[in-house]
Amino acid sequence: MRVTIVLPRELGPDEVSRWRALQEADPAFDNPFLSPEFTITVGALRRDVRVAIISEGPDIVGFFPYERHPMGIGKPVAAGLTDAQGLVLAKDVELDPRRLIKECALAVYEFDHLVSGQPLLSPQHERYPSPIIDLSDGYGPYTEWLRQNSGKTYKTTLAKSRKLQRDVGELHHEYATTDLGPLRTLLGWKTEQYRRTGRTDRFAHQWIVELVERLLATQSESFAGVLDMVYADGRPVAGHFGLRTRTRLVGWFPAYDTAFAKYSPGLIHHLLMAERSAEAGIQIIDMGRGEKEYKEKLKNGEFEVAEGRVARAVPAAGLHWVMRVPVRKTRAAVLANPLLHRTADKALKTFGRLRTVLQG
Repeated sequence: MRVTIVLPRELGPDEVSRWRALQEADPAFDNPFLSPEFTITVGALRRDVRVAIISEGPDIVGFFPYERHPMGIGKPVAAGLTDAQGLVLAKDVELDPRRLIKECALAVYEFDHLVSGQPLLSPQHERYPSPIIDLSDGYGPYTEWLRQNSGKTYKTTLAKSRKLQRDVGELHHEYATTDLGPLRTLLGWKTEQYRRTGRTDRFAHQWIVELVERLLATQSESFAGVLDMVYADGRPVAGHFGLRTRTRLVGWFPAYDTAFAKYSPGLIHHLLMAERSAEAGIQIIDMGRGEKEYKEKLKNGEFEVAEGRVARAVPAAGLHWVMRVPVRKTRAAVLANPLLHRTADKALKTFGRLRTVLQG
């Protein structure tokens, strides 16, 4: 095995084509966060992004995108934003994870959404479900599944959609638009949601705003930013920005106007998005790891992602363990306990309300 480290902008057309071919050869890698376009776009905005090109003899057999932080701490590209992480590798390639991170000048590589089939995986890594909407049989069979398994949610959502149209006006769904206006409306809703729920506002970081705008402008058959918005009588009600490959759409930034909250606009939007996605050839909508009520109501399947780290026996890895692992285990314990989870979520929302009042 030979490993060559490059900046994303140094990848040539042949290397990008090889990356894409490896990705499309294995369904485990069918996720836009693992696409070369995503890493190249993030790399244009962040100096810490690298790509390890893995070769055997004259052949490139894999790509490992990552961020290298001080003290040799490795993280996924756009860590904290991505719902799929890991290598894109040819089948049957044997790889020593610790040798790989040594070649990348890393003491440790940590992850929280590592996809299945990775040589980085080990039995001690925690596994978590990542809910999906499976549209491989089409939208009709999916709604039939909802009727049988989540009938109350499906019927209530349709009823609220009709009421929204009676009260406000006709619904219009704009799918796969590249207009920046609706995107900025959506990001404004998302910022309000972060503040309301006590979370950190990701869009307070200008590079993330620019990343989303650049991804929206990236449109090809194999990779694209997908923005869709639902309107009632011309007024934006709910929307979503995500990324797609040829057959998979990842849920990333869904949001809605809270003025319409009583109509469940998020659920209305997701059903409309699923219908248009299926028409566009999308077979899977990956809603991402995390326990959210709307995901439980809409999912008809799930993938598995892992959280953990690969570390070498060096001092920096030991310091990283002290600083990160106990915190991560505590967070996992809170999320796994319904009572603790509800208590923490309530505390965050209370903090969000107080912060909004003080900032106002």
